[in-house]
Amino acid sequence: MGHPQTLHQADWVKPMRVAFFDLEEWQGDYLQRQLEQMGLAETVQAQYFTDHLTPEVCDSIADAEAVAVFVWTKLTAEVLARLPHLRLVLTMSTGYDHIDLETCRARGIVVCNVPHYGENTVAEHTFALILSLSRKLHEAYFQTIRGEFRIRDLRGFDLYGKTLGVVGAGNIGLHVIRIARGFGMRVLAYDINPHPLLAEVLGFTYTDLDTLLGESDIVSLHVPATPQTYHLINRETLSKVKRGALLINTARGSVVDTEALLWALDNGILAGAGLDVIEGEEYITEESALWRLPPAEQTLRKVVQAHMLLKRENVVFTPHIAFNSHEAVRRILDTTLQNLKAFLQGRPQNCVVPPP
Repeated sequence: MGHPQTLHQADWVKPMRVAFFDLEEWQGDYLQRQLEQMGLAETVQAQYFTDHLTPEVCDSIADAEAVAVFVWTKLTAEVLARLPHLRLVLTMSTGYDHIDLETCRARGIVVCNVPHYGENTVAEHTFALILSLSRKLHEAYFQTIRGEFRIRDLRGFDLYGKTLGVVGAGNIGLHVIRIARGFGMRVLAYDINPHPLLAEVLGFTYTDLDTLLGESDIVSLHVPATPQTYHLINRETLSKVKRGALLINTARGSVVDTEALLWALDNGILAGAGLDVIEGEEYITEESALWRLPPAEQTLRKVVQAHMLLKRENVVFTPHIAFNSHEAVRRILDTTLQNLKAFLQGRPQNCVVPPP
């Protein structure tokens, strides 16, 4: 039998037990202060953890009715099964591919995300990656630390007049388009839900994916991780890319087939890549994660391919930090608490999995 999904104030007999994971050292104090200011200190019994939520940790929070996690925590069916009282999952992110949504639906667990917190933040990081490649800042840095100054090898190119292809013209993609237009770039966009009025106002053109790939000097990805976008960028699509283009990915690692990306770089189809996300990134940023998994050929393959990419001077990699500004992080925490408050008041908001 499923648990009731919301609690009205008259029904609150004891505080709701909520466990927050993946936190930085200062965030527990910040969240507690915010709970007090929101008048929820007596309503919520909160625990704060800097670790990820793993099956081994579940025993210490077995009575939790809500958990809040970032993308580093994988809420698998196994983890969820160890939390029998769970009624609410708060993901401190826009994406939710780290959560077993089907299990949540089956158990009547509400899942809420943070749909808006860093559209401009990720867009700015996108251009940091673009400029690092277009002006060869990455290569210049490595030359400098080696004591080499081959200036001609570091000649970049202007963004003005170049064509940017934006795959996924949603909230983040539109901010990227706005910045690109400020650089004087021509912009093509591919999206399954086009908005012609926005195209007219911002001065860009919707087109099909093949045309975008064939005409763009830079291709930037801004789509969510779904079964439909898995390996959207693969050998077939990369073979249609304008030769010498740059590929930027601040979306999700699963959108790009890493093996195909290596092939495109090796064959000069792509001149470089700027990646904030990559397949197997969790094993690169936290190698201990490998030891928590059974040996798998596919996992090891992804790790090896990722390390091959990172060794290239025409690949700029940042460890999933496009969202990571002071302002955006606070917006994430604040929206997560607002989601919690709305649930307690019987009007859940930002639901990925709504109440049954």
